[in-house]
Amino acid sequence: MTSRQRIRNIIARKPADRCGFWVGNPHPESLDAYHSYFGTSSLEGLHTRLGSDFRWLSPQLMKSTYRHPEGKEIFGVWQLKASLGDAGPFSDCEDVRELDAFDWPRLEYLDFSECLSELEHARDYYRASGFWAPFFHDVMDLFGMESYLTKMYTHPEIVQAVTDRVCTFYYEANELFFDQAKDLIDGYFFGNDFGTQRDLLVSLDQFDEFVYPWFKKFTNQAHSRGYQVILHSCGSVHRVIDRLIAAGVECLHPLQAKAANMDAETLKRDFGGKISFLGGIDTQHILVNASPDEVKEEVRRVRRILGPDLIISPSHEALLPNVQPENVKAMAEAALEQ
Repeated sequence: MTSRQRIRNIIARKPADRCGFWVGNPHPESLDAYHSYFGTSSLEGLHTRLGSDFRWLSPQLMKSTYRHPEGKEIFGVWQLKASLGDAGPFSDCEDVRELDAFDWPRLEYLDFSECLSELEHARDYYRASGFWAPFFHDVMDLFGMESYLTKMYTHPEIVQAVTDRVCTFYYEANELFFDQAKDLIDGYFFGNDFGTQRDLLVSLDQFDEFVYPWFKKFTNQAHSRGYQVILHSCGSVHRVIDRLIAAGVECLHPLQAKAANMDAETLKRDFGGKISFLGGIDTQHILVNASPDEVKEEVRRVRRILGPDLIISPSHEALLPNVQPENVKAMAEAALEQ
């Protein structure tokens, strides 16, 4: 069974020869140590060396995708502010008409050449792609965190209008990209971190009003193209997993193991057989502090609980430099055991 077919089957909850594995997308500051240890020189080489079945090839990860004539990013708020808490351009907005003055991203600046080439050369690995579409973060940046959460109550029409503008761009960008990528893609992988260590960042009412409707639209968009849907959210999102399943999400990532109710046992008890899982190997304690043998035992434990509908991977895909390569190796070796 090829990696591509294996992951397709796991996400569809069909029989596979083993659990899947993805080493994640290590942080750039981790790569030098990993390359030195494993004798690799590229991210693709690292994936191949460790046996990853999964490739994340999003056009939004590639700087060449958005070619603004002035070098601006898609939502270039981070070029203007230093932290999440800083006020954004709409922090004091009280009239929807003010939104028209913002330099919104434009579809004509998109160029998918690099991403399409990467997809074409992905061999028999599962190809997760599409725009990451982190609209929850983008809207939060456009307001500033405090203003965003406050305006959900005081000016919901403005929050909704900004959300619709952001999401409409991503939706239309996906349409253009999917038209060109076609069956080079296996699954649409997109993400928004709407959980904290303990619970959601917003109430269920706010989630249902401002976040969930666009999750459904993006999921339906992917399904209309025949793609599977993998949704990312760090933190404790246990309270809305049933909603995500109802929206058609087939695989949940990254399973932040130490967040409330995101442990393997609870996920299996409450959602086993209803959705597949990607992640679950704790990066807050296990991969940082445990010995390689202990890492292997943890991988086997999580696999016993969540398998067979499981792609083993770190609970935070951007492995930080505090995760030593010896533990990455141990995770990979245990994941690939039959």
